[in-house]
Amino acid sequence: MNVLVWFKRDLRAADHPALAHAAGLGRVLPVYVVEPELWRQPDASARHWGFVAESLAELRRDLAALGAPLVVRTGDAVEVLAELAARHGVTRMVSHQETGTQWSFARDRRVAAWARQAGIAWEELPQAGVRRGARDRAGWAGFRDGFMAGAVLAPPALSAVPGVEPGMIPSAAALRLAADRCPHRQAGGRARGLALMDSFLASRGEGYLAAMSAPGTGERSCSRLSPHLAWGTLSAREVDQAARARAEERPGGTWGGSLAGFRNRLAWRDHFLQRLEDVPDLEARAMSAAAEHLRPREPDAARLEAWAGGETGLPYVDACLRYLAATGWLNFRARAMLMAVASYHLWLDWRATAPVLARAFTDYEPGVHWSQAQMQSGVTGINVPRIYNPVKQGQDHDPTGAFTRAWVPELAAVPDIWLQEPWKWPGAKGLLGRRYPEPVVDPEAAARAARAAMGVLRRAPEVREEALVIEARHASPGATDPRFRRDALSGRRARAVEPGQLSFGF
Repeated sequence: MNVLVWFKRDLRAADHPALAHAAGLGRVLPVYVVEPELWRQPDASARHWGFVAESLAELRRDLAALGAPLVVRTGDAVEVLAELAARHGVTRMVSHQETGTQWSFARDRRVAAWARQAGIAWEELPQAGVRRGARDRAGWAGFRDGFMAGAVLAPPALSAVPGVEPGMIPSAAALRLAADRCPHRQAGGRARGLALMDSFLASRGEGYLAAMSAPGTGERSCSRLSPHLAWGTLSAREVDQAARARAEERPGGTWGGSLAGFRNRLAWRDHFLQRLEDVPDLEARAMSAAAEHLRPREPDAARLEAWAGGETGLPYVDACLRYLAATGWLNFRARAMLMAVASYHLWLDWRATAPVLARAFTDYEPGVHWSQAQMQSGVTGINVPRIYNPVKQGQDHDPTGAFTRAWVPELAAVPDIWLQEPWKWPGAKGLLGRRYPEPVVDPEAAARAARAAMGVLRRAPEVREEALVIEARHASPGATDPRFRRDALSGRRARAVEPGQLSFGF
């Protein structure tokens, strides 16, 4: 029997349930379809493709060593899969379930329709702690625990379908992706992911909890595994089990809290993936219908351009945006702040700003990204709005000003006391409005206006009633699962980790 394995966001051979299953069925045809239409979507970018292309090249070598090199084809998924199946006598297809955008959901439905018509048996297997088709969260934590505790699968020996040309891995230019200068983007490939995991668990991760809140310190102390999890060069299961094994060594120091906090965030990752699995149109529609028209759907173009370009006149915000543009990564708290400032201070609709960040994050994971975009914008109906003070965030997380000055060199001469609010500096004449912009809004006045608007929304009786329905369907695991209610530093029972503080750049 010839079995086609369709790779998507699972670019590895190890701990790959679909590949292992296919290897036991017959000869294997491993395929990755480069879909030009996918790469034309507003959440896609050249930095994503750069990471993917590097990962595909390594995956091809790994699969060749197992006996069946990766086949790459460019085109519409249905057309490519149909042509390969007909030419090479494929009767079964195996892939992992994908929790993605509406575009990928619609594509998978088209593939399913073709497979049924062509008589191809298509199996989709889970690759994370995400359960498909459930009506609510009852039993979800147990399902996830069971999956994550399962055996990490070794790369299987493969018997290849003969006579298949491997094909070229196209360049970003060939896909007509806009040029994207990201000089410090993380490189793709499983080997790099494993090296990062090893260094994090051996040394870098000891200060994880203390250092993760600031981009300057988080750059080294965070795991930096998020792009490898997003594109599947590593599985969440193997990372979680490696972290658990390290904790069982009882390394001392602050390791216990750091490893517990890291594993908690892996669990929250699955929670957010499950939310998108349950509500596949999160990118287009607010969870709370009452908040659907909270902000103008047509954003203020000048504010959006200033925010996207790191020219808001709010120094720490601009520093984080420019750092993100150059690296493709940002720590969790800074991500939350950027989305909150755009939504509350600039009063921009999340559907206009979230794609900007999606394109910038090398580790863009739809399930996490769209849940967080809504959460940080106050449109879920169940999360308390977090209106970050961008001045205080800079003072708290860049107390020396080194990070801000590195990425906003226009402010090099501003004294420390005025760095995060240079408009108050007596010597600002000749600087603001010339070398560095005036702030696009008064941050204090903008926060007051946003707080008032959100208060009106949340006090409405229909909103409160709606929130009860949403909570019943999408309750965070912290409400019922003690694993999400342990203080990461002490291990003692505590309030649930505030999900509004979380994002993916762990």
